Formats: sequence, C-alpha cells, structure tokens
Amino acid sequence: MYNRLDNPWRVTAHYLCLVVLAIICLMPIWVMVSTSFKDQVMIFEGKPIWFFFFPTFDNYEFIMGRGRFDRFLWNSVIVASVSTFLTLFLGGLCAYALARSEFKGRKFVANATLLVRMVPPAVLAVPAFAIVVSYGISNDLAVLIFFYTALNLPFAIWLLFGFYKQIPVELEEAAIVDGASPLQVFFRVLLPLMKSGYAVAGIFTFRIAWNEFILALLLTGRRTRTLPVAVSGFLTDTGVEWGRIMAIGTLIVIPPLIFTFFAARQIIAGLTAGSVKG
Repeated sequence: MYNRLDNPWRVTAHYLCLVVLAIICLMPIWVMVSTSFKDQVMIFEGKPIWFFFFPTFDNYEFIMGRGRFDRFLWNSVIVASVSTFLTLFLGGLCAYALARSEFKGRKFVANATLLVRMVPPAVLAVPAFAIVVSYGISNDLAVLIFFYTALNLPFAIWLLFGFYKQIPVELEEAAIVDGASPLQVFFRVLLPLMKSGYAVAGIFTFRIAWNEFILALLLTGRRTRTLPVAVSGFLTDTGVEWGRIMAIGTLIVIPPLIFTFFAARQIIAGLTAGSVKG
C-alpha cells in the first residue's frame, strides 16, 4: 500500500511544517526569557533586538534580593504540592468507589463531576472571599489549599474514574483470595497500575494550583502571597516593570516544566489510555 510519506518532498514539507509550528509555539517563551535579561531602556527602544543584545542580570538580582522571591516560592510550593496530594488522594478514593459501585446513572454521576469543574474560578472568588472573611480565616495558606483541592477534585475524579474502569476486577478478586485486605488491594495492586493516570491528574492539578491568580489574590496577604500574585506587584503607578515581570515569569514556568519532563512517559501513556468507557 502506498504511503503518502514515501515521497521525499512530502517528508520534507511535513518536517518543515513541524519546525515552523515549533518555532511559533516557542517564540513567546523566547521573548519572555530574552526580555528578562534586558533593562527598561532596551525594552522600550522599539527595536526587534531579540537575538543580539548585551544581557543583564539586574532583574534576577532584584527578584532574588529585594523581591522576596524565596518567600513567594515557598508559599507556592506548599500550596501546589499539598493541594495536589490531597486532590489525588481523595480523588483516587472517590473514583475507585465510583468505578466499582454498580448503580443506575453511575456514568452520569461520573461525567457530572466534570461539570462542576467547568465553573470558572473567577465566579467562585467573591463568594469564597466572603466566606473566608466572615469566619476570620483570611491570609492563611490552608484556606487556599482547601479551595484549590475543592476546585480540582471534580476533574481528578472524572479522569481517574476512566482509568479505574480499565483495570479488571479479577485482579482485585485474586488478591483478596490470596488474603489481601481492601487497603492492601488498593495500595499494592491498583496504585502501581494507576501511575499513568495519577501522573496526568497530578500535572493538571499542580499546574492549576501553581498558576491560579484570582483566588490567590483575594485569599492571601503580604506574607502568604504566591508567585502569580507577586507578579502583580510589579505593576506600579509609575509604569510596568516588564523586565522584572518576565524574570519572575521565567522562574515560574521552570517547576511545571521539570515536573512534566520527568512525568512525560506516564503522561503520554495516560493520555492514550484514559478514555472513559462502559
């Protein structure tokens, strides 16, 4: 059978399109990184000096020093890590119970959980702020962790439900026959088979908690700000400090990239095997 990629011209055009697409996708990242190494004068010169310029580390020195980057980084790490762990733990238990329970309308309930996640965080921001203020628990990282867990839990349940449905029940029955308890079945039999599913759910949950801005802006104070909120501090009445914004933006994207890089194999396997069936 003739393969349309056997033609060398087609192959060349195919890879050329991929290269052009990669350049288009990477260009905003390059502009952000290159701008972080420029001062305000160079940024506002109006010349497209993207590849040939004298870099400066003043923006990074300011962020690391007077910008209190370490405090905001620690807040973001705590909030994103703890909320991701709670979301995966609770979402895994709920998805497992939903996948193994036989009742009418089970699939509808599983899909309905995703509808809750479709509500934008901006819609929930004002009610969440009113609740937090009324109870006097504002400016606390635990509050932000609670809301991020509640925000990401429906998506995690829906996603992990599809993975649990693909695991044969016979594996659990065989483990129970061998004397395993329900907890041993869950942690020793199911979890190793669910690595790809948890990797996909984890990267999406971590990314949302790491990058979310509206809730973090309303529910945090000076000492509990996360990195996205810290970026807004460079929008001053005297102007926008683009160099420092791009510098902290460059540092913000590094942890999710590292997380995605190490979990890439599991994520690819999860994306190809995580469809909801039955």
